[in-house]
Amino acid sequence: MSTATLNLQLRAIRLVAERTHAFELAHPDGSALPPAPAGAHVDVHLPGGLMRPYSLAGDPQDRSHWLLGVLREAEGRGGSRSLHDSVRVGDMLAVSAPRNAFALAAEARHSVLLAGGIGITPLKAMAHALAAAGAAFELHHCARSPRHAAFADALRTVVPTGRLHHHFDGGDPAKGLDMAALLARPAPGTHLYCCGPAGFMQACADASQHWPAGSVHFEHFKAPAAAPTAPTLAAGSFEVLLARHGIRLQVQPEESIVSAIEAAGLHVPTSCLSGLCGACKTDYLEGEVDHQDFILSDEEHRHCMTLCVSRARSPLLVLDL
Repeated sequence: MSTATLNLQLRAIRLVAERTHAFELAHPDGSALPPAPAGAHVDVHLPGGLMRPYSLAGDPQDRSHWLLGVLREAEGRGGSRSLHDSVRVGDMLAVSAPRNAFALAAEARHSVLLAGGIGITPLKAMAHALAAAGAAFELHHCARSPRHAAFADALRTVVPTGRLHHHFDGGDPAKGLDMAALLARPAPGTHLYCCGPAGFMQACADASQHWPAGSVHFEHFKAPAAAPTAPTLAAGSFEVLLARHGIRLQVQPEESIVSAIEAAGLHVPTSCLSGLCGACKTDYLEGEVDHQDFILSDEEHRHCMTLCVSRARSPLLVLDL
């Protein structure tokens, strides 16, 4: 886990939709930013001590700046309000290196990009990457109205003719995209990428549950409601051994592994604290994990876990820390 950050300057702010602004971040000396593949996000340190993850919406081949698309949420946790109300062009912000838990599948023959509202941000970056590679894809953007569709003009210059579809519902999802019809018959080799608010994501999941395993990819704004599970050790206390430090910790039933480690005086990089961003992803060496994240693949679950939400199904977990 890396705690390195970049000090970047806010180079421009522009309105891209109703209550939505694009924020351009660049090195103050103009040097190239680190590579950021399509689907990646960064953590932005905001005034007031807040830190929030934001997807990158720009062309991954353009390393002169990173582009964020942020909807101002009046009833949110304060991150979008801080960015809209307290940050100005020229300000310096600490920004993490990119992380990607929503990567394009290299083996896809065709990609369906499905966005709800501001969920267009990572899918816009994917559109850039797929168009540059000459790959087959289509993009569907669901929004309330044309004025709520962020980056619409930019997308028209990126997505091939006939492959960009906007669906406006006037605030009534029943009048928008027929998702069940769109996703009814997945063609072999097709991959689906979905990003948007909770109700939209549930609709995507319901309409694509018959798709082949591994062909559907989600980027959630916040953790979905957990389905009830049978009681296991994961609901109780367990021990964690930090192998490199030689420290053994007790994790209580209402305590996260992150909290237990930080109570011992050690720092764990975190951002979302809900199993969505991967900031606290850590390898484990022994034990059985109750994985409660929403980003790691089955392959990754065999050797790593998110410390913010996942717990133990065995009395002891040995972490590579």
